[in-house]
Amino acid sequence: MTAGRGDRVAPPAPGGHWEVRFADAASAKGWENLAQQARENTYRAWITLRTDTGPAVETPRRHRLKGGLAHGTHRGQTREQWQIEVTGGGRVWYLLDTGPGDLLDHLRGQGSGHPRATDRH
Repeated sequence: MTAGRGDRVAPPAPGGHWEVRFADAASAKGWENLAQQARENTYRAWITLRTDTGPAVETPRRHRLKGGLAHGTHRGQTREQWQIEVTGGGRVWYLLDTGPGDLLDHLRGQGSGHPRATDRH
């Protein structure tokens, strides 16, 4: 997703922080929807993604997905898939990329409603 006129400016990650990127356009749209509904909680999730993602430690609001959702693929690489509960139903899913170069969280599947895919696992 290319930024344009009127878009918010995301600050670059300072040393020791993770760079957070959208995996696709649907993730960017889901993030915006979530931010509109729960601004403060979404901001806290973003801080967690920038500063405290890996190796991730499970908490009541952050945990590794299970079953078929435990892993995701980005650019041909399989990664662990994690979830942050932003609201009672709103979630942020992310893949942790610990490869060479920038350390990235690739955001996937943000939404303000409970993700039905997790009900099967």
